Formats: sequence, structure tokens, C-alpha cells
Amino acid sequence: MRVLDLGCGTGTMAVWMKRRTPAAVIVGLDGDPDVLAIARRNATRMGLEIEFRHGLSYELPFAEGAFDRVLSSLFFHHLLPAQKRRTLAEVFRILSPGGELYVADWGRPSGWMMRVLSYSIQLLDGFANTADHVEGRLPQYFREAGFEAVELRSQLATPYGTMALYSARRPLGP
Repeated sequence: MRVLDLGCGTGTMAVWMKRRTPAAVIVGLDGDPDVLAIARRNATRMGLEIEFRHGLSYELPFAEGAFDRVLSSLFFHHLLPAQKRRTLAEVFRILSPGGELYVADWGRPSGWMMRVLSYSIQLLDGFANTADHVEGRLPQYFREAGFEAVELRSQLATPYGTMALYSARRPLGP
């Protein structure tokens, strides 16, 4: 199994995945070379073989169908809506037919208190790139990119707003 950690940052999730599934090929991709250096050091220190690549999410340096799964945690809210759409089109391209996408990120607030708390994230990270999260538009973006079986798997109230875990699948057919 080949798994891409999209927006891997310092590699925490890539390390977790490699420990959980040692036989899997794990690749982390991030646009920040400084955090990639930290990710490489972390993996090396733990004796784990993980490939970390520099690149942009909306111009993925991988072949069509290269991955069975793509995971992303707290990355999408850093992108503007057009970048999210381009990223999802690229993720669709690099997933094998039947491949799965899992995204954990800020979601639609589950009540007025969560709405108030999510305001701090919008102040810190920008209203232009977080509004579609607060308005619950990510599942729509997944469908527009061609994904099926789009699902909000769970939500978690945090001191900063509502975290959401989404899943989607590239269809088996063309």
C-alpha cells in the first residue's frame, strides 16, 4: 500500500502511519523545506523509512494512480478555495481507482459556541481560506473533483472550533 501524507509538516502523522503499518510505503509532501528537514530528522531518529518530498498540493509531483490512500490533517484550511479545488483534482489524479482520501480539518461548527470558538481560527489563519470550512463546503468540493462515497465520519468539539474527519473515494471506473 502506498500512502501520501499531504501537507505533512514535521511528519507526525507520517511517523504514526509507518509505525501502524510498517509494510506500507509512506510519502510525506509539504511546501515548506524547513519543516521537511524536521520531518526527515524525526523519521531518521526513529529508524523509519519515510520519503519526504517538497512540493505544492495543487501541482503534485506524482504519476496518475500512484497512491492507494491520501491523508491530510489540518492542511486544507491554509488554502484558498481555488487552491483547494485544484488540490482535490490533483489528489483525485494521483489516487488509484478505488483509492481513499481522508481529511481531518476544521469543519462546520456544531453549535453557536463552536461558531464563536472557530472565529479565533479564522482570525489567525484568514477568513478567505477558512470560510468554506465554517460553512461546511468541503464535501461539495470533494464531489466536484469527482469523488464518491463522500462522508463526514466524525466531529470533535475543541477549544478552537469543530474538527471534522471526512472520507471520500475515487470511483473504480474512469
